[in-house]
Amino acid sequence: MTGATGDNVIAFNEAHATSYAEGPPRQVPGFTDLHRMTSMLLAERVASHGRVLVLGAGGGLELKALADDHPGWTFTGVDPSADMLRVAERIAERHSARIHLHEGYIDAAPAGPFDGATCLLTLHFIPRDQRLETLRQVHRRLVPGAPFIAAHISFSQSEPERSMWITRHVAFGRTASTNLESAKRAIATKLSILSPEADEALLREAGFSSVSLFYAGLSFRGWVGYA
Repeated sequence: MTGATGDNVIAFNEAHATSYAEGPPRQVPGFTDLHRMTSMLLAERVASHGRVLVLGAGGGLELKALADDHPGWTFTGVDPSADMLRVAERIAERHSARIHLHEGYIDAAPAGPFDGATCLLTLHFIPRDQRLETLRQVHRRLVPGAPFIAAHISFSQSEPERSMWITRHVAFGRTASTNLESAKRAIATKLSILSPEADEALLREAGFSSVSLFYAGLSFRGWVGYA
């Protein structure tokens, strides 16, 4: 998973990496089921010995879930954070023979072609002006008709709805130590969040067809589209 501050995409550091596995299950509604749905949607078109590209593979939770479900698949994961990739190696260690990890952004991924791709909980870290090219680079690495699954924070960017959704997002994932105001400022200023309509339009502009919503969990949305 990548991070972004201002106009620059940055990698999560070691502190983020070591605590990462604790966050998503608490912060993302239906996190385990999101993985299950992703696995199911990919399997509709990815053969038993298919190749899957995972953008934002750091942390390894998605890799482990998919590899557990599909013992014949091989995976290529990309993430700019060496620390996060080390966590991924540890979490998905039992599947290491089928997983190849690359440090960098999407342009560091092999050309493929891949039979499917995922990008879970990552695109909201990529600045708006880099989002379309990132999606296009995923698309050009896929075989025709291959499924692409994307899920991330997505809600209305019009006020007062935007502020309301930020408050809901922080409240859902809060812990006893959460500074609510600081967390809300971080969401408002450090993430690149688009409206669901804009997210879907970018997927189509990048070349994906039959784009449809398959997941909605409070402030998160997930789509499937086809190359």
